[in-house]
Amino acid sequence: MATTWIKPIRVSKGKTPAQTIQDSLDYIVNPDKTRNGNLVTSYACDPRTAATELLMSKREYAVNTGREYRKRDVLLYHMRQSFKPGEISPEEANRISYEWAMRFTKGCHSFVVSTHIDKRHIHCHIMFNSTDIEAQRKFKNFWGTTKVIRRLSDLICIENGLHVIENPKPSKGKYFEWMEHKKEPSLREKLEQMIDDVLAQKPVDFDEFIKLLKKAGCEIKQGKHISLKAEGQKRFIRMRSLSDNYTEDAIREIISGKREHTPKNDTADYGSQIQDDTVNHSSKTKTDTINHAAQSSSLSPRPERKFSLLIDVQNSIKAQSSPGYERWAKLFSLKEAAKTLLFLQDNGLDDLGNLAEAAQKSKDNFNDIQTRIHAADSRMKEVTVLQKHIGAYVKTKDVYAEYKRRKFSKKFLSENEKAITDHKAAKAHFDELKLEKLPTINMLKQEYAALSAEKKKLYTEHHKAKTYMQDILLAKQNTEMLLNYHDAEQTRAADRDVR
Repeated sequence: MATTWIKPIRVSKGKTPAQTIQDSLDYIVNPDKTRNGNLVTSYACDPRTAATELLMSKREYAVNTGREYRKRDVLLYHMRQSFKPGEISPEEANRISYEWAMRFTKGCHSFVVSTHIDKRHIHCHIMFNSTDIEAQRKFKNFWGTTKVIRRLSDLICIENGLHVIENPKPSKGKYFEWMEHKKEPSLREKLEQMIDDVLAQKPVDFDEFIKLLKKAGCEIKQGKHISLKAEGQKRFIRMRSLSDNYTEDAIREIISGKREHTPKNDTADYGSQIQDDTVNHSSKTKTDTINHAAQSSSLSPRPERKFSLLIDVQNSIKAQSSPGYERWAKLFSLKEAAKTLLFLQDNGLDDLGNLAEAAQKSKDNFNDIQTRIHAADSRMKEVTVLQKHIGAYVKTKDVYAEYKRRKFSKKFLSENEKAITDHKAAKAHFDELKLEKLPTINMLKQEYAALSAEKKKLYTEHHKAKTYMQDILLAKQNTEMLLNYHDAEQTRAADRDVR
């Protein structure tokens, strides 16, 4: 039996993003609660350097997408899974929580799992990065997330022969109230739904977006900041105070094609779909589910890093003050040194020069794949915009010809303003690209499909290249550390012989 919850982590007051991430991870990997770190596992990061790795992924995301960090952005998501006292061992709890996190994030987000044994009940904390591994997207905390993670947790507990809570008390949180229709959407949520409806009409620019909002019955107050007032509102609400995808800057990016937009109804449907899937799985008998899990465990193997960074015991302040930690750190470093040696032997890297050369090649290969992904992604966006303009150009060609035939009549312009504006925008785009002949829509669709297939293939190569690069750089760092220790020991031995 396990109880669960999830909450987003934003920048703490008076702290930087780096400090907030570090403090959050320090809390869950506390050695006093995790047997000196033996009950800590991770995916796509190292627990000791996770804060730096997560922060670097966010910087990479900003470079890839052009979206700068804002104070309201979510840095991490914190999940917790608490088990019934006496029902499970700490190691088994860590394994189950790892699987829970992996299946929920689908392996797209790095995370750290930490099992705490300081309470009567064993419980696990999971911190997963809001930015995905590829630094291209962020996790969307959809309506019903709380319910989804609980049902997924129940499913995994059943698969592992643990009890589940048969009739849990309904949550008082806003997610369940929304899903069960116990609470009306807030004024901001109603405004965001209205914006979704307007964006579905594909406005060509922000001015048309404003016109469509007015047509939908929304009052607009324009000044330094745009404010909206829909039916039932007593006061205007600034767009900058809405959710991330509904601010003025976000809307402009969505209309121009620089940002993707998923309406809230779509994310709700996605959450419902996941819930339905977990409910359908949970409806199986306990015995059938356990047997199925035993037969198909190979479908979702638990990825593990081959080895970890050695601990610098000689320069560790903690090792100097804690003999117990020093013994554990030496044993840990000895095991990781052996794993590093096996990795070097398996890859034929028996020379320090070869190792440095291979490490540089791995970095160059990773950067090359990343460049190709960015190029494909950029071209896909260009193709999408070009398709839109060609479609508009074809539809409005006759209207614009009639407009010219009438010698640019103002009356005709007022009657067909949108069509003529779309035609001019399309022609300006073609001129900007210096197109002598327009490609057909079918040609662009085929190019887009080919780019999409190439990008998908590159993502697989990107993940493998990144994993290998991280492994070989880690091996290089460990090797250099071991050689420094060896040189230092030889120097000390020579000093003793002189004396």
